[in-house]
This record gives sequence, structure tokens and C-alpha cells, in this order.
Amino acid sequence: MDPTVVLVLCLSCLLLFSLWKQSHGRGSLPPGPTPLPILGNMLQLDFKDVSKSLTKLSEVYGPVFTVCFGMKPTVVLHGYKAVKEALIDLGEEFSGRDGLPVNVKVNKGLGIIFSNGKTWKHTRRFSLMTLRNFGMGKRSIEERVQEEARCLVEELRKTNASPCDPTFILGAAPCNVICSVIFQNRFEYRDADFLKLMEKINENFRNVNSKIVQEKHNPQSEFTIDNLLVTVFDLFAAGTETTSTTLRYGLLLLLKHPEVTAKVQEEIERVIGRHRSPCMQDRSRMPYTDAVIHEIQRFIDLVPISAPRTTTCDVKFRNYLIPKGTPILPSLTSMLNDDKEFPNPEKFDPGHFLDKSGNFKKSDYFLPFSTGKRACVGEALARMELFLFLTTILQNFTLKPHGDVKDLDTTPLVSGLGRVPRSYKLSFIPV
Repeated sequence: MDPTVVLVLCLSCLLLFSLWKQSHGRGSLPPGPTPLPILGNMLQLDFKDVSKSLTKLSEVYGPVFTVCFGMKPTVVLHGYKAVKEALIDLGEEFSGRDGLPVNVKVNKGLGIIFSNGKTWKHTRRFSLMTLRNFGMGKRSIEERVQEEARCLVEELRKTNASPCDPTFILGAAPCNVICSVIFQNRFEYRDADFLKLMEKINENFRNVNSKIVQEKHNPQSEFTIDNLLVTVFDLFAAGTETTSTTLRYGLLLLLKHPEVTAKVQEEIERVIGRHRSPCMQDRSRMPYTDAVIHEIQRFIDLVPISAPRTTTCDVKFRNYLIPKGTPILPSLTSMLNDDKEFPNPEKFDPGHFLDKSGNFKKSDYFLPFSTGKRACVGEALARMELFLFLTTILQNFTLKPHGDVKDLDTTPLVSGLGRVPRSYKLSFIPV
């Protein structure tokens, strides 16, 4: 048979199989745009800003719809009600994790972020217990963050009020907090060991090895060196980059809005003064500062789409039947930018979290750490760091932009699965 004919027949069979699989795989899934063979809806999505593409699709197909990444149907949850019904009301059924191929290859299904089933449940429970033992939720962890905030201030003083890019310093501070929790030790910011930390992780397992000892004779134990290694990597990745990026973006927004900065510093002066370190008890007496920090997180929309989840079983959801193992994409943007909950969401406005009397106003739509059983395990620590680091910086320094405030661009440099601020310089002027 002619090779060309064979090739055409093979391609035709592949095309028919693709069409059948997509049709069969969608079953009674929610509606969505018609997928192309093999490619699915890839051509209908802007991968520079996937979240924006999903928002446009939600306007056509509603708050629950299906898109195909290649031949893989994925259910998108858009808006607070849909996310709550799935991730909170049916938390167990939507608690699986859809591992990206690169993470599956590297992490081998271990750790907290991309593990599943028994491995995930045991590892998450173990991690929370260990973090609590090391001070999470207790005064000792607050003291660690306060100590790091003081070290951060001293490091900023070394800039001598010269224009600087704060990226490294703001990244080192939250990383050092994780070091303090896991290794019971912080590092100088220029310390060689600190700069090569990830190469040294295996030398620092003495703090957690004793649970390993208890479980070493259990062949089904989840407490293996490999799992703990990946777990520590997860804690560093989740506990360092997100907090440091939020701090960096936050300072950029404060530079852009000096009137907001002035109000925060007035509140700091009135409640804390200049002769003691800020503490978490101060937050309840500082509604404007609390609102500003919440608005920073809402406005920057750091992770527009929560890490993909999967259904752990066949789930009946809003009259649809979602098969076990179906990837689920919760849109965090849809809640943080809800125009009914946050009027003019494209505008940076701390008033989004203040009532008419100036008191702090909570919002169920504020879910930058996601929600449900897969919510960020380090949420409490991140909230503490953001409050203590920002208030300590503003207690000790006046922020001076490098150039005209009008030229500061607060739109994200990268829009896709994550958002980061554009590079900028500022001066930290001691008060």
C-alpha cells in the first residue's frame, strides 16, 4: 500500500478517535465552547492571561463550564457561589490534585501541593502538626517574624537611602522565617549557606527525623525522606515566593498612592508609635492598615487561578455529572474582582474593606489563598508576615519613588498562571 495512503488513513483514524474521545469524555459535563479535534479549546484561550479568557467564556456559558486543554475536559468554576458549592460544601469530593506533568516527574506525587489521597492527607496532617510544634499559631512564631522584621529594617538601612531594587531583600525575609521554623535558625542575608540553601536541605533534617524513626518499620508509611524533602521544598516555594511578591507589589502600590501610605503611617504612629515593634494584637486596632493589606492582595490577584484540582469520585454538581478524576479550575479572579462585592474592582481602593464608620469589613469573596481542603497550609503565617513586615517598614521609613510617581506602572509584568510586578526602584528614607 502506498505510504501516503497509509499516513492519511492513520491520521483519519486518529482524528476520529479524538472526536469520539472528546464526545465520550464530556458525557454530562457542563456546557462549553466546542473543542477542536486534538487541540480542544487551546486556540480559544490566551495563555498570556488565561484568567481573562475564562472570564470571557463565563459570560457566554455561565459560572460552571467545560473547556478542553487538548483532549482533556476541564471544569471551570467562576464566581463565589460556584466555588463555595464545590470546594467548601463538597470539599472532599473536590479535594484531588491534578498534577502538572513537570511536577509529577519532579515530585513523584509526593509533598503537600501535588500529592493525592492518603499521601496528601497524611503529609498535610503531619506538616500542620510539625508547624504547630515549631510555633505556628503560637507567640513564638510571631516573635520569629518580629525578629526577621527588625533584621529586614537593618538591611534596608544599609541601602543608605539610595535607590534600590527591593526584590532580593523582600525575598530573603520570608525565606528566613521558613528557615527559622524548619531549621530553628535564620541566616544573614548575604550568608553563603543561605544563598545556596536548596543545596543544603538534606543537612537540616534533624528537626523532623525523629518521626521518621517511629515509622521506619512501617512499609506503608508516608513519612519517608523523599516525601519530607518534597514537602520542605513545597513549604519554601509556597512560603517564600508568594509572600515576597506580595510585599514587592504592595510597596509599588504604596508608592503609587502616597495618600494611602500617609494614612497607614498616621495609624502606625497613633497605635504603635516608634519605640516598640508592631505585634499582631495591633491589627485589630488598625482597621485602615488591615484594609490596605487586604486590598493589596485583592488588587494584585497574585494567583488568578487556583492550582488545578480533580474530583475524587463521580460527583453530581448542579445537575451535571462530573466523572472521577476530572480536572477542576477554580477562578480566584472571579471573586477578587466581583464588581458587586468590590465596586470598581480595577481601582486600588482600601475602602473595599471598610464600612461607613471606618471599621474593617470582612468579605467572603476574599480568597487569595483559595479555600476548602486544599487551601494554602501557610495562610496564617503569610497573613502575619504581610502585616508585621509592612507595618515595620512603614514605621521606620518613608518610601521615595525613583522618578515621577506618574510613571509608575502597576499593571503586572506577566499575566498567566501568576502575576508579578514590574521592576522598579525606590529609596527607604529613615524617619
